[in-house]
Amino acid sequence: MRPRNFGLRINEPGATEGFTLYSPLWRPKSFLLNMDGKVVHEWDLPGYPGGYARLLPNGNLFYSSAIETDDKPPFKGGAGGGLIREVDWDGNVLFEYFDGWQHHDLRRLDNGNILYASWEIMPEEHAKRIQGGIPGSELPEGIVNDVLREVSPEGEVVWEWHAYEMDIEDYPLHPLCPRRVWAWMNTCFPLKNGDVLISLRQINTVAIIDRQTSKIKWIRRDDTWGHQHDCQMLDNGNIMLFANGMNTMVPHPHSYITEFNPDNNETVWEYRDDPATFFYSHHISGAERLWTGNTLICEGSFGRLFEVTPAGDIVWEFINPHFDPMFSGDKVNWVFRAFRYAADSPEIAGRVF
Repeated sequence: MRPRNFGLRINEPGATEGFTLYSPLWRPKSFLLNMDGKVVHEWDLPGYPGGYARLLPNGNLFYSSAIETDDKPPFKGGAGGGLIREVDWDGNVLFEYFDGWQHHDLRRLDNGNILYASWEIMPEEHAKRIQGGIPGSELPEGIVNDVLREVSPEGEVVWEWHAYEMDIEDYPLHPLCPRRVWAWMNTCFPLKNGDVLISLRQINTVAIIDRQTSKIKWIRRDDTWGHQHDCQMLDNGNIMLFANGMNTMVPHPHSYITEFNPDNNETVWEYRDDPATFFYSHHISGAERLWTGNTLICEGSFGRLFEVTPAGDIVWEFINPHFDPMFSGDKVNWVFRAFRYAADSPEIAGRVF
């Protein structure tokens, strides 16, 4: 569906009052919007966002950004970042760390460390165990593997987990997936007990890694999710994610948001459009459960940010008006994720009105 109006489209009673932060994927900017869709603050980034930026409880901006470097994966795309920074409200750099293979997700932990997803070339003895995918589509360098790293403020790697430690044969790639990457981590969500919830896109899997043992303690694969993004554990203990709906067996591809109980995998809540095909982003995208019980959704491929009530009514909607050329030359207004902050939150703390 081709959007005809950009910027704010809907702002109705019942919307969650606050400010929305988003970073167009191919523009070196992060924008903070008010409820009227007006930019009330913005930050310049040193390069394209490595996925997204978020505000920390101290009000600083935390992000990764892609910069020119020879230390990078052997393929383009994949929400690549590398330069990890914390900056103040005025953009002054307070912290910096570099890993040219960092991608998609990163978090500042309560202890001050950084948790982030990175890549590496998978050792050959593990790569040869990978099943499925498009035959012959490996990179000349081999197959890329995910690494989850925790780094101290001093830059010391204090913990890491490699995706090749999984039972690789049990998680074949979809037949339409290139064999260049296994398994494509697009989310690393730290849990309160120190464990980490991850999303592995290429194998339609979410899992919880035990921080103490580095073993998987819970895992679920569901091919109907279609390369899901942005898995997170809610305050009620349920898991919510953006099911992209790509490469699935359903007759008409579409996306949906699902919340389920990880103890029994029963669905607790879902959002789908009517008709379902009106809501579809084959990649990127995410959702955030707001403090009012509403859900802020980022339909990334269309640059569409919208808020729904538990009943599924849309009460706020904004479409990114910025179209920029990506590495292929195509102009897009893609957005990886978006976040809403209350005016009295520590992240905003009266800095804007």
